Amino acid sequence: MKLRIGSRGSQLALWQAKAIAGLLRVQGHEVEIEIIKTTGDRLQEVTFAQVGSKGMFTKEIEEALAEGRIDLAVHSLKDLPTELPEPFVLAATPVRVDPRDAFVSINHANLAALPLGARVGTSSQRRRAQLKRLRPDLDLVEFRGNVDTRLRKLAEGQVEAILLAAAGLDRLGRTDWVRERLSPEQFCPAAGQGALGIETRKNDAATIEAVSFLDHADTRFAVAVERAALAALGGGCQVPIGIHCRRKPFEAAEATSETRPRDEVFAIVASPVSGATVRVYHQAVREINDPEALGRKIAAMLIAAGAGPLLAAASDAPGGAA
Repeated sequence: MKLRIGSRGSQLALWQAKAIAGLLRVQGHEVEIEIIKTTGDRLQEVTFAQVGSKGMFTKEIEEALAEGRIDLAVHSLKDLPTELPEPFVLAATPVRVDPRDAFVSINHANLAALPLGARVGTSSQRRRAQLKRLRPDLDLVEFRGNVDTRLRKLAEGQVEAILLAAAGLDRLGRTDWVRERLSPEQFCPAAGQGALGIETRKNDAATIEAVSFLDHADTRFAVAVERAALAALGGGCQVPIGIHCRRKPFEAAEATSETRPRDEVFAIVASPVSGATVRVYHQAVREINDPEALGRKIAAMLIAAGAGPLLAAASDAPGGAA
């Protein structure tokens, strides 16, 4: 079967598309990659807060998919809106790699070691909010561009450190300056971080079948929880919400009492201005395969814990949730 993959043109996006293309070729398919420039790629010097972020890395790719110019799109799942337009479906979620945020610096061993008032580059409201909570003294600098651009700016001394998704650095082999990988308990990742999403047309049964082998059940469950919680909170990829679901590590002591899979979810809503934070943690036996219900429960827990005013403030800010 001949398959055409749509991808952004960044080094990381192409790495991801080529990785999926390679797996499809092993299955006997003929694969081409079409590079599509998105709104987010064209506005590299504009802050997310100025333009908003809903669909900014996916709109043009979805247009090509709807027109039949491509058969599937490979996305970083954290960039994909929680609600897909009607013609499309999330056909596969390959196994997730490291979901954590990475602290990257040339001269400083970890986040705690940064001097007072140090400059840290980030374009993410979620990261900015959690940095404000952990280190209110830091000078947070708007930092856009692809991975190489941000690393170059760091090397030039524009900032003392940056935060990036560990997955992207690992995929590109750019881990030389990674000093610390921040655990979800300490620094909650974005919904879907570390995972890819394979998007197709909903009525394209042949392509859906062709990519079905890529779907990883535990990854799909976890990201469905995260995306359902994010949707219930009305958040996009730039609202300061972190949600991470994972299979709870098995402990030998549990063998005598409970052997069914347990999932644990970390979630946070925080203010990028003040660092005010609402955080919840929940674990549950996976009794039924209903990740959306678990996601909605996490959202309700955050609201009950007092996240409403923080979400309202984010919605009122430029580029906030609509």
